[in-house]
Amino acid sequence: MALPEYFSELASFREHFSEGFPILCYHKIEPVPDGARIKGLYLEPALFRRQIQEMSGANFSFALPGSLTPSQSVAITFDDGFLSNLEAAVPVMNEIGARATNYLVADRIGKTSDWETAEGGEARPLMDGAQVRDWLAAGNWIGAHTCTHPRLSKIPRDRAREEIFSSKKKLEDRFGQPVEHFAYPFGDYDDVVVEMVRAAGFKTACTMDRGVNDQNTNLFRLKRWTARYPTRTLGAFLKKLFQPR
Repeated sequence: MALPEYFSELASFREHFSEGFPILCYHKIEPVPDGARIKGLYLEPALFRRQIQEMSGANFSFALPGSLTPSQSVAITFDDGFLSNLEAAVPVMNEIGARATNYLVADRIGKTSDWETAEGGEARPLMDGAQVRDWLAAGNWIGAHTCTHPRLSKIPRDRAREEIFSSKKKLEDRFGQPVEHFAYPFGDYDDVVVEMVRAAGFKTACTMDRGVNDQNTNLFRLKRWTARYPTRTLGAFLKKLFQPR
């Protein structure tokens, strides 16, 4: 049976997740704004709560990406460092005892996701330095997501190298801790980019390729499932989610 294109509930994925180490990818934990062009980057806070509660209720532990030893664990990851991750996701994770990794865009901290406008989306606020420290103080981790969020395989190689190496150094200097995990913006990478990430001193890198990971998985090509609402219409799902019980 083919798996859904996106992760929305554990039931459809339970057997698949038992075959390896799953990594889930989130972006914005907030309702979809009116007129949003890229709706799949938003997740209703109520659905995020349900997904995390399902994982906890199934006795999953919450680990860093690259934790490939056989165990019932999952990595929760957020791309870009949106403010809604702190405001909406952290309270839920604190209740449950979950921890997550947030891949930050080093030169956009405290600004907006301006790269989204070029993709036809809408820029949303990102955590500032103090808010990132609040994220860390809640027991969570950070990783790097370049300096400006380009498609790394589509830009000159010297610029790609600078984006990768500098993002690590800037985040380490600013937050005073090792930054060992990386995620490719837009899930875009090639063999040369992978080797640059390895040479920069990262220990893992996440793609947007779907699937679970095992001990044979390349740590610089980790697979992830995007978490979002079910593939049926968002309106129908929200009606079901919030109907009286």
